[in-house]
Amino acid sequence: MQRTTNQTPGEGTKLEEDIQKVIDHIHSLSNGDTRSFSSSTTRAGFDLNTYYGALMNLYNIFQPLLRENFLDDLPKITICILSGREDCGLEAELTKTVSLELAKPLLTFLTALRSQTCSSLTTDEESGSFFRTYLRMGDSAALSGFQETFINILSSLSLSKNLINVLGGLIDTTVTYTLRFVALLIQVPMDYTRIALQFGIKVPVLDEKETCQQGDLKQLIMWGIKNNVSWSLSTSLIDILLDIFLPQDQSAFMHPGPECQTPPSAPSQRSISYAENSTMNYYDTLCDSYNLATINDTMCAEILSNSGVESSTPVVTFCEALSSLSSNQIKNVWSNMCYVIQTLASPLVSRSSDCSFDNAGPAPAATPLPKPRRVAREASNLKQLACNYNDWLQNNVDPVLVSLCSDNERVEFVKQVCSNAVLMRKLLSEKMNSWLYGYCANSSADPGYMVSEFCQYDQWLNKFTNMVDTSLLVFCMSLDSVRLTKLICENTGFFMFIMSNPENFQFMPNCTNVPPPLPIPGSDMQLDFCQYSEWHEMEITKDLLTMCILFDQSGFTKKVCSNATFLDNLLLSAQNTWLEEHCRTSLSFPPPEPTQAFNIGMWCDYNTWGERQVDDSVIGLCWQNDQSAFQKNVCCKQSVLEKLLQNPLNKWLTSVCTDMEEITVPPQVCKYSDWTRPIIVDMTEVALCAEMDQLNFTSKVCANNTVLQNLLANQDNTWLIQHCANYSKDPGTSSNKIVGGVTKQCQYSSWITSPPDAALLALCWENDQTNFFLSICPNDGLLLFLSREPWSQWVNRMCTTYTTYTNATTTNNNSNNNTSTTTDPNFCLARNLVKEFNWSCPTIFASACQPCATQNMVLQTVVRCWVDSVRSRMVDLLTPPVARALEQAVSTTVVVLLSLEEVQITQWHVTETIRPSVLKSVINYFKLEDNSDNKRVLLQCFGTVLSSLLQTGRNLQNTDEMLLIKAYFNLSLSSLRPVLKEAHNHTIRLILQYYASVKDTLQLPNEYLSTMVSEILQTHLVKDVTLFPELAPMLTKASPADIQALPPWQNNINVRNKINEILKSMTPDQQQAFGLWYSKALSPSNITRGQQSLIKDTGNLIAYLPFQNFQHLSAAQLLDGLDVLQRNTLTPLKQEFVARNLISTYRNLTAQDFSRLGSITCLADPADLYVYKGTEAFSVIRESIMSCARKGLRLPSDLVFNILLNTTELQVPSAVPAERLAEIALLLPSLGVTFLQGLSTSQLLSVLPTLNSIPFSPAQAAVIVDKLSSVSGVSYFFIPDRLGELGSLIVGVKTETLLTLTSDKLLSTLVAISQHTQGLCLLDRKGLLLPPQANAIATKLWGFPEVVTWLNDVAPLLGCTPLISVLPRKRLLVNSLSNTSTKPWNTQQAKGIFREVLDTNPNLIKQRFLSLGTLVQGVSCAVLRDRFQANPSPSSVRSILALLRQQPGLLHTSLKNCIIEVLYQFEFFFELLEDLGVEIALSMPVSAIKRFTTDMMNSLRRMIIAEPHHLLLLSRTKQLLLVDKMAQRLDMYTGVFTEEEFRLLGIMAPFVVDEVFIQVDRRFFIQNLDFLHGLCYSSTKMEIVARILQEPAAFGPVQNWDQTTLSQVDRFLFFLPQDKLQQISLALMTVERIEKLFMSHHQWERGDVGMLCSDETERKTIFERQQFVLQFFLGFLKLNSQSLTPVVPTCEILHTTAPSVWLSSSLTSMPSSAFSNCLELMGHDPFLASYQRTEVLRRVKQIYGPVASFSQAVISQLGVIATQLSLDELNAIRLTERRSIAALGTVSDWNSRQLATLFSTVLNSTKQNPSQLDSSTLVAMGYIVCGAKATEMRSFNPIELSKAVLRLGRLRLSCSEEQLQALVELLTHSLAFGLMSSWGTDVFIEIGVLAVGIPDMAMSALVKEQIEGIAPLAISMMPPKKFAVVFSQEKIAMFSYEQAVAVTDNQRSVLSDLQKTALAMVLTPWDDKLVDFRAGRSLGLALSHSPLCLLSGLLMLLTVLLCPDT
Repeated sequence: MQRTTNQTPGEGTKLEEDIQKVIDHIHSLSNGDTRSFSSSTTRAGFDLNTYYGALMNLYNIFQPLLRENFLDDLPKITICILSGREDCGLEAELTKTVSLELAKPLLTFLTALRSQTCSSLTTDEESGSFFRTYLRMGDSAALSGFQETFINILSSLSLSKNLINVLGGLIDTTVTYTLRFVALLIQVPMDYTRIALQFGIKVPVLDEKETCQQGDLKQLIMWGIKNNVSWSLSTSLIDILLDIFLPQDQSAFMHPGPECQTPPSAPSQRSISYAENSTMNYYDTLCDSYNLATINDTMCAEILSNSGVESSTPVVTFCEALSSLSSNQIKNVWSNMCYVIQTLASPLVSRSSDCSFDNAGPAPAATPLPKPRRVAREASNLKQLACNYNDWLQNNVDPVLVSLCSDNERVEFVKQVCSNAVLMRKLLSEKMNSWLYGYCANSSADPGYMVSEFCQYDQWLNKFTNMVDTSLLVFCMSLDSVRLTKLICENTGFFMFIMSNPENFQFMPNCTNVPPPLPIPGSDMQLDFCQYSEWHEMEITKDLLTMCILFDQSGFTKKVCSNATFLDNLLLSAQNTWLEEHCRTSLSFPPPEPTQAFNIGMWCDYNTWGERQVDDSVIGLCWQNDQSAFQKNVCCKQSVLEKLLQNPLNKWLTSVCTDMEEITVPPQVCKYSDWTRPIIVDMTEVALCAEMDQLNFTSKVCANNTVLQNLLANQDNTWLIQHCANYSKDPGTSSNKIVGGVTKQCQYSSWITSPPDAALLALCWENDQTNFFLSICPNDGLLLFLSREPWSQWVNRMCTTYTTYTNATTTNNNSNNNTSTTTDPNFCLARNLVKEFNWSCPTIFASACQPCATQNMVLQTVVRCWVDSVRSRMVDLLTPPVARALEQAVSTTVVVLLSLEEVQITQWHVTETIRPSVLKSVINYFKLEDNSDNKRVLLQCFGTVLSSLLQTGRNLQNTDEMLLIKAYFNLSLSSLRPVLKEAHNHTIRLILQYYASVKDTLQLPNEYLSTMVSEILQTHLVKDVTLFPELAPMLTKASPADIQALPPWQNNINVRNKINEILKSMTPDQQQAFGLWYSKALSPSNITRGQQSLIKDTGNLIAYLPFQNFQHLSAAQLLDGLDVLQRNTLTPLKQEFVARNLISTYRNLTAQDFSRLGSITCLADPADLYVYKGTEAFSVIRESIMSCARKGLRLPSDLVFNILLNTTELQVPSAVPAERLAEIALLLPSLGVTFLQGLSTSQLLSVLPTLNSIPFSPAQAAVIVDKLSSVSGVSYFFIPDRLGELGSLIVGVKTETLLTLTSDKLLSTLVAISQHTQGLCLLDRKGLLLPPQANAIATKLWGFPEVVTWLNDVAPLLGCTPLISVLPRKRLLVNSLSNTSTKPWNTQQAKGIFREVLDTNPNLIKQRFLSLGTLVQGVSCAVLRDRFQANPSPSSVRSILALLRQQPGLLHTSLKNCIIEVLYQFEFFFELLEDLGVEIALSMPVSAIKRFTTDMMNSLRRMIIAEPHHLLLLSRTKQLLLVDKMAQRLDMYTGVFTEEEFRLLGIMAPFVVDEVFIQVDRRFFIQNLDFLHGLCYSSTKMEIVARILQEPAAFGPVQNWDQTTLSQVDRFLFFLPQDKLQQISLALMTVERIEKLFMSHHQWERGDVGMLCSDETERKTIFERQQFVLQFFLGFLKLNSQSLTPVVPTCEILHTTAPSVWLSSSLTSMPSSAFSNCLELMGHDPFLASYQRTEVLRRVKQIYGPVASFSQAVISQLGVIATQLSLDELNAIRLTERRSIAALGTVSDWNSRQLATLFSTVLNSTKQNPSQLDSSTLVAMGYIVCGAKATEMRSFNPIELSKAVLRLGRLRLSCSEEQLQALVELLTHSLAFGLMSSWGTDVFIEIGVLAVGIPDMAMSALVKEQIEGIAPLAISMMPPKKFAVVFSQEKIAMFSYEQAVAVTDNQRSVLSDLQKTALAMVLTPWDDKLVDFRAGRSLGLALSHSPLCLLSGLLMLLTVLLCPDT
């Protein structure tokens, strides 16, 4: 060995010589003197002088060799030695040699000591280890004598108060310094121990997958030490030590008496034994363990990193040495150190090999074990011989041996005994083995199996002569408490049988809260799973078998065990082998039939109790199960009660019948005169008198101080203080104060549901003993619970003592009434000492103060009280470091004890003792800890441990323990699922119970609850079906996928009923999911074979079956279950099926039947309804149809006409009574203008309140208004005074009339109309007011300066108010900013007002930006950027974004782009996704969205689904790209497009690429057609849908379709190509069917999705399919001989279909009245072809004469039909009213010549020149404006034009560039918008398409703010050449995405490369490639330029931008 040293050669030689001398001396010590330590010598006594002398010589030799810092380096040297390294140095070699040589004599010495344990063995003891033997201090007679002397000294102590204080101070000082010294002394050893434990006990941590292994109690404490959990384990540790050194049952009695019997010598309970082999096996496993923690998991990591952890130098050296080792070397250190400890500990914890059974006498009452062959360390052989379980069945087994094996072979014992009922029964036949019940109940054995074998209650009754053993009853109560309690409480015979054993009375459950008994005891829910006839078709699990054995033992035996074939099939599975033994046992003892259900009325016949003797057990039974009737019939009847009280066993009735003041107490009980003497009065007698004789008691006791003091001498009567205080006039203040708090806290009646903790028990016992006794001792259920908790077991013993004492005292009082006791029976040494020393002790004295208390009991109590008293003062005396060191030492010690207990070295019940303290510490940690990650680790990694801590059998509501349950609701969403996965089912039950109690106040997002339910369903419900009732209320938060994955419990009645209850509160998707789940058990064949009452029997669930199953219901079943179906929400398809099936099957339905059908009648085949004409039922049918019409349901025209309108009274309109008119008011639009014209003014006036809410067309409303204004005098009365009463009829008022009204009349009209009607003015779609009307009202009102005070009234019209009308009032509006900022301004108005605020008060924007309200939408980008940057905190940004999301309309594109641009620079931009809102988020480029993480993409998905409107507003290209990227990110590109994925995307699902959509799950597709009908489909998706519909997995070829198929396909029929449409059967496509198809599609088109879905091409495609369907199937296309005769349409059918789908000849063949009624409809049909228009116009002329004679009403209805008028006819037409002008002005199909003619006609008709045209006329002219010449346009009034430009700017005007330029010039007038250079974004937004008319030079000079205001429509209308000239690449770079998308192909074709590059960059900002996304749809790929082209393009662009002059 070579090493560097500073020693001289001489010194080195000298050192080596000294080392050799030391080694030689050690050898001589270990070899030469070994004999002196032989076994024989040891037994005779041995002399240790030689050994000690050798050690001293060794020290003298070794001391000079130690250098100065040797001890500091010793840890490093030790680590090096243990690691196996060879370069540790000379000193290490010396240390190693010394250690190895010293070990031999040391082990010899320890072995010698161990051999002495043999001498302590007696015939009734076990041979044990040295460790165990010398811990049996209680067996020493000397120690017992010392204890007795010590106790006598304590008893005789009589110290003064001053001396006690001095002594207390001295003790405090001593303890303080001792603890400080101990903390200093143990610091280093404890650090070493902690590090070792941290290596060996690997604490669970979350891994990369966010999962972790479940930790045990040791690991929990170790985790807590590392994470600063304050483990308050000192009390628990003291309890453990006291139980070790002062065992309660191993010392002499304090007051021995005849009743105090010495424990039997033979163990009647389990004895503690030891198994060497199992321990050594554990050591081998532990020492060879390779699952060690790393050094980073120990405190060494903190020490080495200098993270503030203080430690001594040796520990630092120790950690440094460990840190330098490799992982293999650390394992060597661990293994070697472990074996060293094992070697040293082995002699102490194992039995000496010298000990044998030779001298041991035979065990009592047992056959001695055969003597095994003695071999060194052959304990395993002994165990194998003794614990041979296979021989136990044939031979008698000594109970001691059973106990021995249970201790040393726990796992094997549980497997061989607890899991073997036959063997266990044999062992239990020996009474000494009765402990097996408790042992197995607390073991890992299957509780279901044990319950099924031993808790066979029917067999108990069958063996009625044998009483049930108490231990068996406790066993079943612990494992099967619910069923056993229910059986005891409900089955009288069983109750009487159990109570026949007096020892069982203490376990009598509390039956007060048990619900009314069911016919059969047990759980019906579980029995529903035991449908044995169905087991052949399902998988049978072990859990299911166990459950059925548990709850249906008799049925299981009959149906399974007795069926050999069935049983053999079950036994094929290896996991069911145990079933054979069970069935063999069950068949040997067949169970009787279930006991008859308990009938409370049969037993509790109170009316006979006053006349006969009633058994006391029956009285108790009735009181427990029928308290309400008992109180009424017993307590309230004095005669009955007094008769029952004659039996002494019924005295308890006096305490339960507490409300009977009229009941008197016998005088012999309340002997007040005797109470004046100092005698002991029974506390119960005092309480009885106080309760039943209140008047006398108050006057003779409370008012008599002598009597009161005598009674208070017994501390059991302290309750009298509070009682007398309540009933005295002047209660004592101090007494009230003392007892008041106790009375409030000691609510004994609630303890059965909210049990007390140890502190509350102590408080109530010390201060309220009387009520404590009376309330607890008689309550067996509460006593049973308290006896199970370690901290409350004393209560049971106390009650026993109290009962004995009370009986004895009562006897003594009766015999010696006038004598006083000479001894104090309440004397208790422990209590006296506590009071003597004034200790504050919460410890209970029951065990120490009861008779036969042992000395150890007293000493334990005294020590605990002393420690508690000292601890309370140590908090102030100890410094925090010392306290912390002691606490960590205690925690570390507890971990060591747990480890020892785990390897079966000790059985000190460490786990049970520390459980309450650990639980309390964890709760405190949760209260104080803010780190959510640590809380999550606790819940997830230690969930099983926490569950075991919580398994107290208590209701945790309103307790501190519930804080742990609350923590599950505070987890983050991402961690919720993994934490719940690791939770125990018991914890899950508590979570569900807690949620049920606080769900109304708990604010949690739906996603959180949905995740929670999902995890419970997937993980826990499948393990424990009993969770379902508690989980059911939360199913409303379950996802459809989770609902469909529910276990197969469809046949479980209780499950089904629970689901039926909650279905109404669920969403349609959830309801449908439950229907799908239920359909798995209700196949079509089951439905067909089902009974007539199938629907009633099933309940609500059947209404939500998939239609594929629902359609198999028969008419009889439907009629019988109609009420069930009606109370649920049926889909229209199911309603139609019910109606057609029922009404077509039954031809004799009654009026009552149709009343039950209700609105479903409307969906029947009209022909089936017509047969009831003339019957009583027809009036009900008519009312049902009318009701459907009122609800807005679109009905077939033939049905409406024949049932509602085809009556004689409607033939003459003027003769219709007002009542009838009001009744059919909703149908008046269908009757048309001809009917309305026939009504009189009086008729209309009488029904006006009804008519003002009916949606009449403008022409129909005009007829009504004209009628109301036609009579002389009425016009003045009606208009304008009653204009507000018109409601929706306002659309029929002439604009000219509105212009004549005063401002106050207009305002009142607006207010009246807006209260009843929404949407007066909608620019993007049709509003209530026509554009000319809205313009006229708005411009007139805004012409008054007072309009700023009318903002509330004019607010409904702000959207139609011209900007030019608002700008002059902006100063006034800013002055009243608080009101202005709340109104729904449009963007341009808000910008104008905001600019004024900025100019006049810029500080307001800086200081009160959030107060600007709706004006914020007008903020400029510069100001918004300043606001964001002024306070860039997330909270400030979120506040601004929240305000932006609350704006009344859509934000302008420029503002949204600005927000994205500014916020993108912030680091937390992507955290703001949900704060942005869906509108702003979707304005981000797709290239930015595709960078979203999965979580962000899911957030965006949820936002879009919540507000789909914004997605549909996007261009189709962006829609496809966005959804494409989302599908890629969410991994939806492979495999089947599942239902879950489809529903996740929702409205976006049809926008996925075709390759994904075509893979849609066909089953989902067919079962969810109702849902799919409401989505948006492109042309390609329509083709795919059509293809899927024809697949065999769907509906197959169309020629095979039937009526039901057509009902399901619905509007998708129009997706089929024409060649497939022709194959549909002609018989199916009736007029009614065609109408329904059209109505369905029209309904979708008018919905939120349909209005924004299709483009012009797609709408045209659908129209062509619709036209073909109608014309082909109605016989217009003579393609085959079977075609029907062509049909002439009615006006009603034109409304349900469309005029354009009919042939022109059909339209012109209509009767005149019908034609006139539908003229307006035809004029507004955009698809009416020119040839159809021509034919229709010809028919119009035939009816109304030449064009020149057309009235204004007729002209207003012509619409597109007028485009077929010749120029001459256009010249001749009269356009005198704005409504007729507007009718033609909305048509865009005019050519230029027609427009010019029309413009001239307008001027001629109105007799005005161009300059006289006002804004409302210009708005009415619309497209006709382009008929004016440029010169004529320049003469327009610029102000009027600027007022009309809001409407004109949104039309695709066909004006020439010159015309548009002329209009723009007018807008630059000083009275209009002024110079173009001053125009802001607001003006450009206002003028819309008129911006095309801006001159080229001016357009080229536009700045970014102005370009942002140009409408995309204006961009697309710009001539290509002009576009290329005016927009340079710099200008194009300023475009928004919407503007760039609007660029047409023609415009793009003339752009330069730089302009195209700039345009491409606008379309793909922040991207790494240039893509033309407009070229086609994305299929997951993107086209791009080559890298060279890209680089060249970018360089050219940068050159132009940076060097514009080059």
